[in-house]
Amino acid sequence: MATFEVIEKQGLKMIKATIANETIRAESGALHYMLGDIEMETKLPSAKGFLKSMVTKESVFKPTYTGTGDIYFGPPIFGEYHMLDLNNETWVLDKGAFVCSDASIDVGAYRNQAIAGLLAGEGFFQVQVKGTGRVVIQAQGPVERIDLMEQTLTIDGSFAVARQAHLDFRVRRATKGLLRSAASGEGLVNVIHGTGQVLLAPVPNVNVSLVEAISRPLSARTK
Repeated sequence: MATFEVIEKQGLKMIKATIANETIRAESGALHYMLGDIEMETKLPSAKGFLKSMVTKESVFKPTYTGTGDIYFGPPIFGEYHMLDLNNETWVLDKGAFVCSDASIDVGAYRNQAIAGLLAGEGFFQVQVKGTGRVVIQAQGPVERIDLMEQTLTIDGSFAVARQAHLDFRVRRATKGLLRSAASGEGLVNVIHGTGQVLLAPVPNVNVSLVEAISRPLSARTK
């Protein structure tokens, strides 16, 4: 089985995948460099796949890497990587979270309820990963696993990195009544309900926070 590990240099992180006569799949453009007897292949998707990529704004091309050697995926980031092990499961990932996976994992699209996807800013479709094997995802900060037992998780923000697909996902006002919701300062919140697991990255790591602070306009920083 392919192995995935996080490599850190100069405070930046990337993924090293080691394969031995194996195949893995990765996001288009994720390759940094590779060493060994490895063949990269990108298959043309179906017309349905092209349509979904236009809606999800995710790359429709998911190259595969077959052979023996080491593959480094980047470009290096300040954020964090997380290894998600699936056991005949289906998960829904946040935009841009998918990095690479075992070839046994099916990477497709998950259709949100129209109003939920629109209001949450996730769009009508998100990336779906399904099967048994390892998936590498990226986030702005350390990932926390929330185990729901017929509970409701309310999130003010877009830091839910992944959730099991059978969980109910909705968007609603933070408080009853439009004016009250606006006055609370919270507006709309994402609500996940049921029994299952959710991965959150509620706190960006220090380097991500520093980069965001530096890139923010001076006028915004001085308010």
